[in-house]
Amino acid sequence: MIGLIAAPSPNFDARAAPPDMIVLHYTGMPTGEAALRRLCDPEAKVSAHYLVEEDGRIFTLVPEERRAWHAGVSFWRGATDINGASIGIEIANPGHEFGYRPFPCAQIEAVSALLGDIRSRWTIPDARILGHSDVAPDRKEDPGELFPWKALAEAGHGLWAEPPPAPGAPLAEGDEGPGVFTLQAGLTRLGYDSAPFGAFDAATSAIVRAFQRHWRPARVDGVADGETRARLIALLRLAA
Repeated sequence: MIGLIAAPSPNFDARAAPPDMIVLHYTGMPTGEAALRRLCDPEAKVSAHYLVEEDGRIFTLVPEERRAWHAGVSFWRGATDINGASIGIEIANPGHEFGYRPFPCAQIEAVSALLGDIRSRWTIPDARILGHSDVAPDRKEDPGELFPWKALAEAGHGLWAEPPPAPGAPLAEGDEGPGVFTLQAGLTRLGYDSAPFGAFDAATSAIVRAFQRHWRPARVDGVADGETRARLIALLRLAA
């Protein structure tokens, strides 16, 4: 068992099915204390199941058996009620608006321990441990490119792949053709809302940026270069 600090939030409702997904967020507020107050404010109408502070303290806000309000308008593998399918974890970090910074080791160790604890109770595959930007790429960018997804996967939680880059010219907004169609089809297979139609539009660029934030953080520009596409192919094999 891990140590939890009770901070009950009134912002939840009933689930229709057991959770099979975990969505990680950053708080995106100047302090963890401010985020905790907001997540427990009935007028804010937002919440999460847990909040992990930078020093590793873990606050429990909403029972896992209840539906917290953390994902908003979102999508993954055809599902649109991500709140109903997931457990939400807020990770204290000012985010891009207030001074985005690396996540301390104590915090990531606590997140990893919390994930192991949650997964001991629910069937949650590695392929369904996601970031908020994965399920809402047009709106969100958290937990962002500084979040150590690779380290988390090495600890046993989530997917990671580092294959050699694939040959071929980068694909970017304005491009059209079979290569774009194949890229969109691969992103759709992984889980994104990217129905293939062969034109690299602004929505495709946002999805590629979300993919890069999670799985290719050294380059977050919405351009599907060879390494981005190679990582997508490798992840599809792992997620199959």
